[in-house]
Amino acid sequence: MNSQKKVFFHVGLGKTGTTYLQYRVFPKFKNIRYIQRTKYHAFQYVKIIQESDHKRFLVSREFDRQLERELKNIQSALPKARIIIVLRRQDQWIASQYRRQVKNGKTYDFTDFIDLQNDRGKWKKKVLYFHPKLEMIRDMFGPPLVLFHNNLKEKPHTYFRKIANFVGADYQKNDINLKPLHKSYNKKQLKAMKAAGKFLFKNKNFNYSDNYFIKKVQRYGYMLPRYFILYSSLLIPESWLNNKDLIKDEELEQVRNYYYDDWQKCKQFATRYNPV
Repeated sequence: MNSQKKVFFHVGLGKTGTTYLQYRVFPKFKNIRYIQRTKYHAFQYVKIIQESDHKRFLVSREFDRQLERELKNIQSALPKARIIIVLRRQDQWIASQYRRQVKNGKTYDFTDFIDLQNDRGKWKKKVLYFHPKLEMIRDMFGPPLVLFHNNLKEKPHTYFRKIANFVGADYQKNDINLKPLHKSYNKKQLKAMKAAGKFLFKNKNFNYSDNYFIKKVQRYGYMLPRYFILYSSLLIPESWLNNKDLIKDEELEQVRNYYYDDWQKCKQFATRYNPV
């Protein structure tokens, strides 16, 4: 690949506003070729970069548990890529990840999703240690641009400007729609989904095809009945559902306390390598 070409790779994490950036922000950047996430499959983005006359490229994906594996894939294809990663405090992040699981038809409780005591949860405790991920990226690609999810809502244009400066792009403020791309499902919808899932869905992983297009069709077929429940639940009385919280406040507090030191290290890392 031409050594004069510079590639910047936004790797997620998931549930940190990634889709919003991919569709509302990155396409508005000027002086850089943005490669949409749909071009990641089968390393299509590498071919695009190789065949393009552009000198600067921005690629975006969303990784969580597969981050380490995908970083190695990126390194093998683009060893000089610069990495952008967005972090969200662990308690907020894992709560959002759990809500997505419920939305998708999973019926297990939050303590079965992340088990801080015995580490027998669906997601292992190591997934929520973010500082080792930052160190790994630094060792593989050099210091990444580290952003924090809360700043996207609090100071959006400062947030966008940090990315633009990092990748050498520019944008017009008026070009970017600040409204959320997708609204979150409310507690009532998620409770209904969890209740219905116990009768209609099994907590087993669905085996998708390796073929990209067949996989897309399978995903739509998998989610359609779930979306029907989510939206039809808006019509049922609240009293039909139990009053049990999806996630207890004390459960989130335990997560926040458990990963407190790691979160402080992440903030120190960002201050050290991204001081402005």
